[in-house]
Amino acid sequence: MKYCLALLMFVCGSSIAAQPAVYGPRLEGFEYPYPVKTFQFTSQQQALEMVYMDVKPAKPNGRTLVLMHGKNFCAATWVKTIDALVKAGYRVVAPDQIGFCKSSKPAHYQFSFQQLASNTRALLASIGAEKVTVMGHSMGGMLATRFALMYPEQTEQLVMVNPIGLEDWKAMGVPYRSVDDWYARELNTSAEGIRKYQLNTYYAGEWRAEFDQWVEMQAGMFRGKGKEIVAWNSALTADMIMSQPVVYEFPQLKMPVLLLIGELDNTALGKDAAPPALQKTLGNYRELGPKTAKAIPRATLVNFADLGHSPQIQAPDRFHAALLKGLAQ
Repeated sequence: MKYCLALLMFVCGSSIAAQPAVYGPRLEGFEYPYPVKTFQFTSQQQALEMVYMDVKPAKPNGRTLVLMHGKNFCAATWVKTIDALVKAGYRVVAPDQIGFCKSSKPAHYQFSFQQLASNTRALLASIGAEKVTVMGHSMGGMLATRFALMYPEQTEQLVMVNPIGLEDWKAMGVPYRSVDDWYARELNTSAEGIRKYQLNTYYAGEWRAEFDQWVEMQAGMFRGKGKEIVAWNSALTADMIMSQPVVYEFPQLKMPVLLLIGELDNTALGKDAAPPALQKTLGNYRELGPKTAKAIPRATLVNFADLGHSPQIQAPDRFHAALLKGLAQ
C-alpha cells in the first residue's frame, strides 16, 4: 500500500514538474545557447528588431557563415551546427528573421524573400561581415537562395539543407489557401500535432527525447497570450512560401553550392490540401535532390539515405562531418 502511494505521488509530482512550457510572442522565456544581440532598424515605415547570435571562434579561419532557419525553426535549433562550425574556426551569425521566434512580429508587413534577404544584409553590414557563406535549412534554403541571387558578390558559397521549394507546389496543383485560412489553421497548433508531424517528416519515424525541446519551443509560443500575433505572422510567411518559388532561378546561381539532403524527407507545404493522388508525388527528396543538383551549375550533392528533413539534428556527427568537408572544398 505504501509502495502504491509513493508511486502515485511520484507520478503526480512528475506530471506537475512537466507542465507544458508557455513562452511569449517573441519567445520570451526560452533561453538560447549563446548570448543574443538585437539589430534595430526601420523597414516598411516601422521600427523592427532582429535578434541574432554572433559567435566567434577562438582560432578564426577567416570565414563567416550565416545560418538561416526554417519556418518551424529558430536560430537556437542550429546549436550543434554552431558548435561544430565555431570549433572548426568559423564565425557564425544566426539570426531570427522578422516574423519568427525572438524577432519582431509586425501586425502588417509585406513579407517576401527579397525583404528578408535585404534585412539580413543590413544586419551583416552593421556587424562588419562582408564576404559570407549562407546556409539555409527548410524555408531558410529558399531565403538563402534568394540572398545568393541578390548579392552574389557577397556570397562565397551557398549551402542548402533539405530546402523546401525544390518544386512549385502551386503549379503542380496544390490548392490555394488564403492568409485567413492559414491563420485559422495556425491557431490550432498544438504540441501533439507538431510532434506527430516532426516524427514522420523531420526524423523519418525515429524519435529521441532530445527532440522534445524543439517541439516545446514552437508550441510554447502558441500557448501564451500573444499566440494570435504568432499565428498571424506564421500565416503571412506561409503565403510568402507558396507564392514566391525560387526553383526556376537555380540555374542562375554562380557560386559553389552544397546540397545536403536527407532522402526520407517528404515535406511539401499545403500537401494536406492536395488531392490524394497528388499528395503521393509531392516532397520526394530522393528524386528532388539529384534534380536540383543538376539544375545548379556548380552543385555538390551529399545524400543521407536514412535521414529526414532535419539531418543536422537527427544525425549531427555525420551531418557535420559532411558539412565541414563540403565547406573546405
